[in-house]
Amino acid sequence: MKIKFDYRYLLLLGIPVALLAETLHLGDIVQFIAAAVGIIPLAGYIGEATEELTVYTGPRIGGLLNATLGNAAELIITIVAIKEGVIDLVIASITGSILGNLLLVLGVAILLGGMRNGTQQFSQTQATTNATMLMLAVVALMIPAVFGEFIDANHHEALQPFSLVVAVVMILIYALGIYYSFVASEEDTLLTRPSAHDTHKAAWSLRKSVIVLIISTLAIVFMSELLVASVEHVVAELGWSEFFVGIIIVPLVGNAAEHLVAVQVALKNQMTLAMEIALGSSLQIALFVAPLLIIVAALMGQEMAFSFNVFELVALASAGLVGVFAFKDGESNWLEGAQLLALYLILGVAFYFI
Repeated sequence: MKIKFDYRYLLLLGIPVALLAETLHLGDIVQFIAAAVGIIPLAGYIGEATEELTVYTGPRIGGLLNATLGNAAELIITIVAIKEGVIDLVIASITGSILGNLLLVLGVAILLGGMRNGTQQFSQTQATTNATMLMLAVVALMIPAVFGEFIDANHHEALQPFSLVVAVVMILIYALGIYYSFVASEEDTLLTRPSAHDTHKAAWSLRKSVIVLIISTLAIVFMSELLVASVEHVVAELGWSEFFVGIIIVPLVGNAAEHLVAVQVALKNQMTLAMEIALGSSLQIALFVAPLLIIVAALMGQEMAFSFNVFELVALASAGLVGVFAFKDGESNWLEGAQLLALYLILGVAFYFI
């Protein structure tokens, strides 16, 4: 009998290395890398456990689980960072997640899918809806950032209340989208994340799914503690900025497993699903994760606002605009994927030297 090797078994070795790094005097860089590597398979297990639970809960509850836990790994990392007071890293990771999904993930998916399958088609109606929702999500982040800059300069004490009100409104809109997906017909919104498989039969029992979900979540909490604790030293030793770590490294680590799923379905010529996974994640970050972090920070006694700097605002606007033009016509080819990747590379290099 042929046994299929799961790459996650190898990546899980990062967990004991991260846990023992300080005891064995391996250094902060080794601890940072090992913790990052360990989080990747754990995020994959959260996604798989959620997918298995969907079989038992039904598609509607399953959609809610996907929407809630889709970015669980990154959410945990950023909450730990808030607790440690590393607010700049948190803000940067929000921008990095959106850029990563719109440019890196879609870029790789479109590039590889186009190279294997040629020009790929997807619903133009859905693409138009996606474009509108994408721009609304980007604007929803940019408006409080721009207004917040003025409020901070003239009435600093009002900045946090302003941010909290905006955060609540954004979460309410997100919740309405979830509710709509429950009562609507098959015209699904992107606020409920699609399953990676059109039809899926349970491979795990309900008990195993819940246990894997709980253990993976707790393990990510521990790995996130080690990751964030070593960031300051890594920044000093490697010459990276905290901003670069937040905008490039953290999103890659937290979303790696989901990114792989989007690329895999694109290779199978399921471009609509690949785009929905990437865009759904971007919308969730903008409309749910970002405002939730504002509220969490306030509860932890940390002052945090939608304080994106001008570089992040330019990057978000550019990615949103390019993304809209990339899929507004209902078809994609490998060249468009290469163009998205080129923009991500340019932004990544620019962020490195800031």
